[in-house]
This record gives sequence, structure tokens and C-alpha cells, in this order.
Amino acid sequence: MRVLVLGGSGQLGSEIRRLWTSHAIDAPSHDELDVRTTAGVETAVDRFRPDALVNCAAFHNVDRCEETPEPAFEVNALAVERLARVCARRGVHFATISTDYVFSGSATEPYVETDCARPISAYGASKLAGELLVEAVRSDALIVRTCGVYGVRPSSSKGYTFVDRIVGKTRAGERSRVVRDVFASPTFAGDLAAALEFLIERRAGGIYHAADVGPVSWYDFAREAVRRAGLDPEAVEPIASGEWSSGARRPQFSALDSGKLRAFGFSMPTWQEGLSAYLRLSRLSESAPSP
Repeated sequence: MRVLVLGGSGQLGSEIRRLWTSHAIDAPSHDELDVRTTAGVETAVDRFRPDALVNCAAFHNVDRCEETPEPAFEVNALAVERLARVCARRGVHFATISTDYVFSGSATEPYVETDCARPISAYGASKLAGELLVEAVRSDALIVRTCGVYGVRPSSSKGYTFVDRIVGKTRAGERSRVVRDVFASPTFAGDLAAALEFLIERRAGGIYHAADVGPVSWYDFAREAVRRAGLDPEAVEPIASGEWSSGARRPQFSALDSGKLRAFGFSMPTWQEGLSAYLRLSRLSESAPSP
């Protein structure tokens, strides 16, 4: 297939470009594909002529979304609808990435696709709006919800990954304070890319969850990352979520169940396996000679 990837330089997009070796990948820059207008999207789709378009781009700084919700809804909802409509008209299979933040976090078991979405932040609301607008197009579009994605390429909005920050501070002799009562399904971007390829190749449509198997608290995840990096996990201190200040509310429990994906024939790795794969790749990346 020829696949057009938006956000190709980000954490997930970088893994798609690394792993999808049997497909022709085009990852245009923002200047080459302007999602702000229907004409801009149509021009790019007509130029690249993809079989599938994968949208990995998002406004995902949760606190900034709370401060300025308008650009969050433009990128996470209106632009996504624009892409879905153009792809439907051109016969291009469309896939977009959504988030565990569409849920309230009041659950005690990992969320499944049919659970009621009740976002508690502007970011979650903008992503849910994107889902609903895509579904309103009534095409074979694919929506993949995931959770706590981390990859070798740092987040464009933060400049680092959670794992890098914790491991880096420990190597520097510093201690880290991490919430012990917030549970998720941290997902290595390489694992998500593999699941997405599986679904795209089968032209799957509808909503699927794709997250490394959890749940795990961010505190236990951080300790395991430090331990697997060969450092002392005691450098990670537990705190209650109430002690951590942030501009937006986060779900207390937002682990995702990928049972629908598993029933389709693809099993996600455990969060421990994802963490090991990430650390191996990080070491290879650090030891590679500079270009």
C-alpha cells in the first residue's frame, strides 16, 4: 500500500516509518499538507494518491488544551472531520488516533470500546468530538484509542518522554516523585504502530483499543523503567495525585482493554514487554553514530 502519514515525525509516526517496511510511506510536512482547509487536504491527497491516510497529528498538551481549547478542537476535531470526508470521497481508507482521555476515569477495570465516553478535560472532549465527527461521515474509517504513548522520538509538545525524564533524573542522582494512585496502560509507540498496521492491512473500520496490557500505576511503571535501565528504583518516590498540580483534570483510571483487537487476531504486548523494547531501541539510538 501507499500510506500517507500525518505527524510522521512524532513518536508514533516515526515508528510507522521505521516498521512499515512493506508499504510506501509518505510523511509530508505541515507546509505540504494543510489540514486547515478542505482544499488543502484534497490537494495533498490528489498529489500523493494514497491507499490509506493515517492521522497521527494531534494537539495533545493536556494543560494547554485546557487553557486554549479553540486550537485543540480545531486540530483534534474539525481537522479530523475534514480528513475523514476527503478520504471518504476519494476512496482512501482513513485512520485516526484517539485517546483514553475520552473516559472519565471512574472505572475499576480497563475500558472496552462500548463503555460510555465521558471526558473530564478539554483535551478529552476535543478528541471525543473528533471521534463523533468521523463516525458521522459514515465511512469505513478506523478510530484507534490508545493510552500513555511513549517512543524514542520525544514528544513535540514536551521535548521528552516520561521514561526518559525519570531515567535521566535517576542517572543524574536526582529523585522523582510520581503519582501512585493513577492507573493507565502505558504503550510503546512501536507496539501501537504494529497494531495499526495490522488493522490498516485488513481495512478495519470502527473503534478499536490498542494499548499495551496493563493496568499499572505511573509510580510502578516509573520504578520498573528505572530498574530495567540498571538503576536504583528507590530513587522514585510515590505521591498521591492530589499532591501533583496540573492545569487539567486527568482520569484516575484510564487503562484500555484491547480485547476487540485480540479477537480480530492481534495481541498487544504487556506494558513490561513494551518498556523493554523501548529501552533496547533507545540504547541502539544513543549508540548510533551521528549523521
